[in-house]
Amino acid sequence: MDVVINIFVGLHIIGIASLLGGFLTQMKAMSAGAARFVPAMLHGALTMLVTGIVLVGLNQAQDQPVNNIKIAIKMAVLVVILALVYVKRDEEKIAKPLFGAVGGLTMANIFIAVLWT
Repeated sequence: MDVVINIFVGLHIIGIASLLGGFLTQMKAMSAGAARFVPAMLHGALTMLVTGIVLVGLNQAQDQPVNNIKIAIKMAVLVVILALVYVKRDEEKIAKPLFGAVGGLTMANIFIAVLWT
């Protein structure tokens, strides 16, 4: 079971890399006012959502403690990110504050995961 959990942790990290990488590749375009949500950002957020839910289920199945408050906050932040990216995915230009909010929320989610013990 540990191997399965580690596979899903790896997939979860790939999802966050896709979301954050998509944001970072658009930083120059954001400064020019031409940033857009790339498909990698949507797919990364969806990957994070699915693998995160699976990881919580696998950990609970093994009777490992899960911090439900932390998971709920991370999921709420991710749902906001996913909603923003999904709704605005077809627009050619995204407003700087909205695009920056997605990047900021993504980094906040990373720091919640890493620093909240």
